[in-house]
Amino acid sequence: MSVLVQKFGGTSVADKECMERVLVRVQRALEQGHKVVVVLSAMAGETNRLLTMAKEWSDRPDPAEMDVLVSTGEQTSIALFTMLCKDSGVKARSLLGHQAPITTDCAFGKARILTIDHERINTLLEHNDVLVVAGFQGADCNDRITTLGRGGSDTTAVAIAAAVKAKECEIYTDVDGVYTTDPNICSKARKRNFITYDEMLETASMGAKVLQIRSVEFAKKYNVPVHVRSTFSDSPGTLVTKEDKRMEAVMVSGIALDKDQARFTLQGVMDRPGIAAAIYTPLAEAGVVVDMIIQNTSREGVTDMTFTAQRQDLEKTLEILEKVKQEVGATDLHYDTNVCKVSVIGVGMRHHSGVAATAFNALKDENINILLISTSEIKITCLIEEKYTELAVRTLHDTFELDKGPYGG
Repeated sequence: MSVLVQKFGGTSVADKECMERVLVRVQRALEQGHKVVVVLSAMAGETNRLLTMAKEWSDRPDPAEMDVLVSTGEQTSIALFTMLCKDSGVKARSLLGHQAPITTDCAFGKARILTIDHERINTLLEHNDVLVVAGFQGADCNDRITTLGRGGSDTTAVAIAAAVKAKECEIYTDVDGVYTTDPNICSKARKRNFITYDEMLETASMGAKVLQIRSVEFAKKYNVPVHVRSTFSDSPGTLVTKEDKRMEAVMVSGIALDKDQARFTLQGVMDRPGIAAAIYTPLAEAGVVVDMIIQNTSREGVTDMTFTAQRQDLEKTLEILEKVKQEVGATDLHYDTNVCKVSVIGVGMRHHSGVAATAFNALKDENINILLISTSEIKITCLIEEKYTELAVRTLHDTFELDKGPYGG
């Protein structure tokens, strides 16, 4: 039995006309001999409407009840779409997360998938041509509804594809693939035919909205080919897959940016064992994601500690730092929200030298100051002033000639 998983986002199921367009794609897959698992998001804007409603009812909505509420968006989508399937003669059935079942941990609002009953899904596929599954949701060991966080339908789709050993997982959205950089910023940006799992992970970690980062982690772990495509055109998209030699030959394959950043500095911190733990442990416990960390050279037993975190966590981070300020002996606390991260990404960086120097010189020539630097095996990230973001992206894109790459679209 050949199984194809197709996931459609909120703009793809926004109304009846959009869902009819989705149905055409599903029917096309059936004609090619596949059984199809269709994973749907809530209609565009529906999740935000439900979140707004919750805040009108409660100052501090209970996380478990929030999951019960927001999961109804996907329930509406799968019921309506399954009706369209049946009316067109397609043998279909809808499934909520707990009916699959998709079992998660108990972290309401950001649950992680633990298991998927692939035997039940395969049995249901033997009796149906199409299964329409609610994305973004599951149930914990206490049978309480959980949700997987924003973009969680991507993770649902890839996890199901891994569980049933699907031929491919197609992610349909309102963009037609993964680009060398944001085409709204750089007119020379090109759609890529291929991108490696690691490159996609780095791109997603920078805030790109194409795929949820956990869906890419699933795809890499279980070697699931993921095809990012547009619901609104038939053009080929971008295949997210394992790397091969042609990909390794390319030194740099993309430029990513993340504006959701703030820089924090604790000055005059005591330079002794345990200080870093005292600062970053309470941040971790509060769910604050810390990225770039710089500790200055110690002078007379004191140092400065600088790091970045998401701008959306600004108030939470400042509240925590004010509490630990005395404990670590800090003399002052500063923060800056007018910053942005720009990253040069490419698996070929593992085998090529000089990427960092080239990037730094390109920014220098445009008089763009680098505030912080962090690196991984396939990424170099620079924190810069936000006002230079677009200039930096275009400069780096031109410097590495990404409009001329050998495996772009």
